[in-house]
Amino acid sequence: MRRWMTWRGHFWIALLLRVYLGGLFVLASLYKIQFPAAFADSVVEYQLVPYALVPVVAVVLPWLELLAGLCLVLGVRAKAAAWTVAGLLAMFSVAVASVLWRGLPVGCGCFEASGEPASWLTVARDLVWLGMALYVIGYDRFLHLERVFLLSSAELDR
Repeated sequence: MRRWMTWRGHFWIALLLRVYLGGLFVLASLYKIQFPAAFADSVVEYQLVPYALVPVVAVVLPWLELLAGLCLVLGVRAKAAAWTVAGLLAMFSVAVASVLWRGLPVGCGCFEASGEPASWLTVARDLVWLGMALYVIGYDRFLHLERVFLLSSAELDR
């Protein structure tokens, strides 16, 4: 078991998953940033957020997705970004499961406002992505842009 935990391949897999999840979150944020009113309609359909907070959620959430996604892709504060993505995915999973339990016919709201209808497959997909984010949290230690800058500044101090 210890051998599995220290396998060097984890770093490469975590790098691929980090870039994949980051790109996914950047892609998911773009439509929502471009059309916040359409995304606000999706938020309202879920009936989970008080109506007064819908505009705030519709504006802040996509920018948080974009920032976390870019940080993952670039390897800047990647662990914090992976925790953010994991938290968002857990929240999305609970939100979709709640509308399914309540029998509300809503669109996913994941990549565009009308998009695919929310289903248990959506919950399963989000949970798989959550597992990927947790893997990144546990094993990502490779090719971080912030380390490049730290090394460069250390060389300048010489």
